[in-house]
Amino acid sequence: MNDSLKTLLVIAFLIVIVWNLGAGLYYLMIDRGQTKRTVNALTRRIALSVVLILLVALGIYTGWIKPHGVGG
Repeated sequence: MNDSLKTLLVIAFLIVIVWNLGAGLYYLMIDRGQTKRTVNALTRRIALSVVLILLVALGIYTGWIKPHGVGG
C-alpha cells in the first residue's frame, strides 16, 4: 500500500472521529437529553477510535507500517 494512501486513511479516520465528537456536542446542546443521538454519536466515535487503533496495530504487526522515532 502506498505511504500517502495510508496517511490519507488515518487522516480520514481522524476527521470522522472529530466529526462525531462535534455531533455529540451539538446533539447534547440541542436535544437537552431528550433523545439518544448524543450517545449514538459518542459511541460511533469510540468505535472508530478502537478500529483505527486496531488497524494501526495490525499494520505494524504485518509490516505495512514501519514505526519510527520523531525525525526518523
